[in-house]
Amino acid sequence: METIPAATGHETRVEGVRLAWGEMGAGPPLVLLHGVWDSHRTWRRAAPLLARDFHVFMPDLAGHGWSERPDAPYTLAWHARLIGAWMESIGLERAHVCGHSYGGGVALWMVLQERSRLDRLALVAPGGLGRGVSIWMRLGTIPLLGPAFSPLVIRFGLPRLLRAFPSIFGRIEPDEAARVVQMNRIPGTARAFRRTLGGVVGVFGQYQGLTAARAPKVSGLPPIALFWGTKDPVIPLRHGERLCRRMTGVTLSTYRECGHYPHLEAAPLFSQDLKSFLCDTSRPCAAFAAERSAPSSVPSRSPRPVRIESGLAPLERPVR
Repeated sequence: METIPAATGHETRVEGVRLAWGEMGAGPPLVLLHGVWDSHRTWRRAAPLLARDFHVFMPDLAGHGWSERPDAPYTLAWHARLIGAWMESIGLERAHVCGHSYGGGVALWMVLQERSRLDRLALVAPGGLGRGVSIWMRLGTIPLLGPAFSPLVIRFGLPRLLRAFPSIFGRIEPDEAARVVQMNRIPGTARAFRRTLGGVVGVFGQYQGLTAARAPKVSGLPPIALFWGTKDPVIPLRHGERLCRRMTGVTLSTYRECGHYPHLEAAPLFSQDLKSFLCDTSRPCAAFAAERSAPSSVPSRSPRPVRIESGLAPLERPVR
């Protein structure tokens, strides 16, 4: 039986902010960025599989997981700058970057202001490609309601949501749900969540991201691959399909019956597809082109109905 690489936890202070992060494996560097309300733990099923071929780095974004929760703006630009500074601090000059949901939005923003650090870009149900987003995200940004709503949801609503609808959160395990609740009860979480969400979502949907107006400013886009569940209730699949029609050098892999967390629900398939993208030396760089009638997509795949267990041990006390 092949040995699963072990993960090591660290803490690094960047621009006065303490970031917790884990690493595992050996090979070309691959940075994995999680979404809002989440942590490096979202990669617990995929990271051990990817670590067989890559040196996997998994930071907790500021305001999330075990990282610090400073009084900061929590904009996409701020998060992208911190991740770029963190990469420089640990001696990571360049890497593949894969972002999920809000982490995909951070990765897209890195294309704008940290382009030299990106090799290839993988996006899992990313934010920033269209206005559509779940009603629950939009409710959290309503003036007056949002500031009062967020702390209550984090303290009382989130535990109940995790217990009642584990499938929505990637078939989350009971012990993992307890860990999510523990992390999100760290002081400063509600403020970080409210500012992070408010920086990208409004009452009428998303309003920030890598748009056609910003993309021409980038000198040479990287190869890009999208990964999406066909039943995503948070960010609609049509965002990815539309991007593929507008660009060349972009592919879309879809996973039948999966929601917003295909990297959890279909970890073996997702890891295989991501590895194929990162190792394909013939992949061209992405470029905007005349809109096509059909997206450049990989056939939709169905995960086998097998039990999936985490191979990533919790990083409860990062090594300083």
